Amino acid sequence: MSQRVFVAMSGGVDSAAAALLLRQAGYNVTGVTLRLHPYKDRPGLCGSADDIETARAVAAGMGIPHVVLDLCDLFRERVMDRFVWAYTHGRTPNPCIDCNREIKFGALLDWALDQGADAMATGHYARVRLDTPSGRWQLLRGADRRKDQTYFLYQLTQHQLAHLLLPVGDYEKPALRALAAANGLSNAQKADSQDICFVPDGDYVSFLRQYGGVEPVPGDFLDSEGRVLGRHRGMECYTIGQRKGLGVSANAPQYVLGKDPDRNAVILGEDNRLYTRELTAERVNWLSVPEPDRPLSVTAKTRYSQREAAATVEPLPGGRIRMVFTEPQRAVTPGQAVVFYDGDLVLGGGTICP
Repeated sequence: MSQRVFVAMSGGVDSAAAALLLRQAGYNVTGVTLRLHPYKDRPGLCGSADDIETARAVAAGMGIPHVVLDLCDLFRERVMDRFVWAYTHGRTPNPCIDCNREIKFGALLDWALDQGADAMATGHYARVRLDTPSGRWQLLRGADRRKDQTYFLYQLTQHQLAHLLLPVGDYEKPALRALAAANGLSNAQKADSQDICFVPDGDYVSFLRQYGGVEPVPGDFLDSEGRVLGRHRGMECYTIGQRKGLGVSANAPQYVLGKDPDRNAVILGEDNRLYTRELTAERVNWLSVPEPDRPLSVTAKTRYSQREAAATVEPLPGGRIRMVFTEPQRAVTPGQAVVFYDGDLVLGGGTICP
């Protein structure tokens, strides 16, 4: 009997191609689309009515079953509420990482296994392998470096990796689109999603107001010595490294260096003050290797779109790490992730501390 695999189908071409590749390989495939929030009638939102119908039609075209799993309540609690909390505490969160850990590879995988699945699959550009000598599952970058999504997957566990298939990880995006088109998939040319799935227009301040009941409170722009430079519209309206829209006159261009929730202040300074060689991260997950007992030389990045830089990572008590980069890094942002690698191998990552 062939292995039974549940594929998370978002309505996009990557997850559709994942299902197609597995079906062609002889797996018993079922497509699953998640309904993740109550805005199901708004186009552009993950789990919208449009996405569900697209995924259902693609699954039907492949001749595989399709189901919809409603995880709205859990998504609200574990992703949307945490997003609001982070912004109101002076951090800039990455909700995709929370969603992958708690929803797609947490609740969905648990549900799939309860339904009798042997594994689940997604359309992420990454690869999984078993390191036979150590018996440890490992996460590796996808073959298409431009699309590699391991930055968002560093929080996965050994249990999750052991039940995970990532069939698109060995392909480049143009080849996948060609495969989808050659097999008549209706979403072969569908554009990639770029925004946070529950903030499709990128206006996260409006989301904080409408969903979280957050009304940004004006306060002071301060320089690093505590001098008042002007007034801001609310801490939530600014991100580290921002220059435009500050409305502050100074002898040199000013950038957001940080936030001080205790004083409701936004700290400004010149561009050269944005660079740092060191950071501390918490909620660290050592993924492909056990936690080491000594510092390691790695490459690391603090943003998804960033190229990795040489660094040393030192384990600290309490699930934390200290990271020291060889060259200063710009706009390291509390709440974002730092992910560290050994070549293509994802060693782990954590959440950057204030």
